[in-house]
Amino acid sequence: MSGSVLTRVVSHLSRTSRFLPPNKTRCANIRRPFTAKPQGGGQIRPLDGVKVLDLTRVLAGPFATMILGDLGAEVIKVERPGSGDDTRAWGPPFVGEESAYFLSVNRNKKSIAVDLKDPEGTKLVTKLAKVCDVLVENYLPGKLNEMGLGYEELSKVAPQLIYCSITGYGQTGPESHKPGYDSIASAVSGMMHITGPEDGDPVRPGVAMTDLATGLYTQGAVMAALLQRQKTGRGLHIDCNLLSSQVACLTHIAANYLNAGIEASRWGTAHGSIVPYQVAHNGLILEMDHPTSGRIAVPGPAVRFSSFESGNPMPPPVIGQHTVQVLRDTLGYSDDAINQLLASRTVTQNKVQ
Repeated sequence: MSGSVLTRVVSHLSRTSRFLPPNKTRCANIRRPFTAKPQGGGQIRPLDGVKVLDLTRVLAGPFATMILGDLGAEVIKVERPGSGDDTRAWGPPFVGEESAYFLSVNRNKKSIAVDLKDPEGTKLVTKLAKVCDVLVENYLPGKLNEMGLGYEELSKVAPQLIYCSITGYGQTGPESHKPGYDSIASAVSGMMHITGPEDGDPVRPGVAMTDLATGLYTQGAVMAALLQRQKTGRGLHIDCNLLSSQVACLTHIAANYLNAGIEASRWGTAHGSIVPYQVAHNGLILEMDHPTSGRIAVPGPAVRFSSFESGNPMPPPVIGQHTVQVLRDTLGYSDDAINQLLASRTVTQNKVQ
């Protein structure tokens, strides 16, 4: 290597090191996304080696974390003992003991059942945050702060953590204290105003578009944050919300009003919907074996990559299916420590293995 080239390399490394926190240049968390062992044949997925702590429920958050799981992340879903994610009970239809709704957005995840009202439960989540790259939550602003699980608290003990919050209206502002629902955000944002027959009333879209759009924005934001962490060595707080996501999706409709004062109206539709044959060709119907529901079919990943295949997906978990596994393999708990947590009901383990 010539002297001039060596000088340029050293200069570049010196500039880069300024963005790293003191004594963090050897931080394992910076390297974690790149420590996955090669699987051979170009089958390394983008997020192999990345751990995601999922404290979300219903649709927007689970949709986002499912996509991260499809891309290779290890997703640990934290659920309430007993009832779990709200959507487990949202039916009919049910497939065995699980609702089709829940099954549709929770593949490629492990489930750990933890009582967050128990101080030992919050300590457990804090320990998980220390060994994870990303945390995604959709509690009301301030709720996790009360438990000691807010961004300010966790960033002190887990500076590598990318903490993503999903709310109805954002972390601050006059509406931030209100819970977020797809239908309300769809109406407030103007989405309903432009949906429906030309001479009729506003209509709620047939699918929860606001929740799904927010999930997509969340997934993209997390990916961008992982890239930024490679440059800075530190995590950050991401503020995603239903209202902003849906307004952003209005694109030219909003631009027409903002720039030309043209208010959008309902246009209706000139023809009914059909199911295209392309759905089958693109592999959008994903089948897998569920431990209690048997053979299930759900919509698969919408994006394909040339360098790897999604492989065999892990079916959506039952509540607490992986509690013992996560405590043992992720946190290194001994059998005695795990049995003590189980006995105190701080955590629960499903009998399904």
